[in-house]
Amino acid sequence: MDLSNKKILITGGSAGIGKALIKELSNEGVTEVAVMGRTAQKLDDLEGEFPSISFLKIRGDVSQLSDIKRAAQTVRKEWGALDILVNNAGVVSAGLLEEISDEDIIDQVNINVTGLIWMTKYFLPLLKESPEGALINVSSGLGYIGMPFYSVYAATKAAVKHFSEAMRRELADYPIHVMTVYPTATNTDMMESAKVSDMDSPQKVAQVTIEGLIDKEIEVILGGQKRIDMIQTNFNEPLKVDKKVAEQFESMRERTKHHRSM
Repeated sequence: MDLSNKKILITGGSAGIGKALIKELSNEGVTEVAVMGRTAQKLDDLEGEFPSISFLKIRGDVSQLSDIKRAAQTVRKEWGALDILVNNAGVVSAGLLEEISDEDIIDQVNINVTGLIWMTKYFLPLLKESPEGALINVSSGLGYIGMPFYSVYAATKAAVKHFSEAMRRELADYPIHVMTVYPTATNTDMMESAKVSDMDSPQKVAQVTIEGLIDKEIEVILGGQKRIDMIQTNFNEPLKVDKKVAEQFESMRERTKHHRSM
């Protein structure tokens, strides 16, 4: 896939993996990027960091249907086209289920799942008009392997996995490539309150994501062969994973005690 002439929209593109994706896209010759985010200043800052890109800045919250509808109207009016939608925005609130606030449960579902589905729904008419389009959904390693203290987050990211799979099959008659990305712990603002070491850099996640898009992979799984092996074990022998997690339960509790990025 040649990306140089593509018009691309990224949610949550003003920081972390989203911003790293913009850098990788710039390296591939992309010049038109729309970014949807909640903070106006962060959106404005992108212009200084990436002078070669013409930005369409859309301030909005993917958990708000009215913002998404307005975003779709804006892209239609300003560009009249869209080739690639990257559903990257996400939030996390870790902890024992009974200790996670009801508000954080609702917001994780609304942003990580409902908003992603709404974004796809309202931008599909434009994607279907592209001669070579793509839908990229950012899930998580926890979307493949559920872990304690991340019950809600893991559920939302597993939903992203199955939504992508269903859309890939639903859009089989259109030239729209559907790809899902499964990062492991990544060194972004989202992970500042978690006690985790040996994280991937957002640059690495972005690099393998764009490589996967160019090669038209349907899944990009971070974490190397070790992660792939664990996914297979979790599918074929889940009790083995249960045992391993039980041995690490208290250390996992400590690492995730204050992990919240909403």
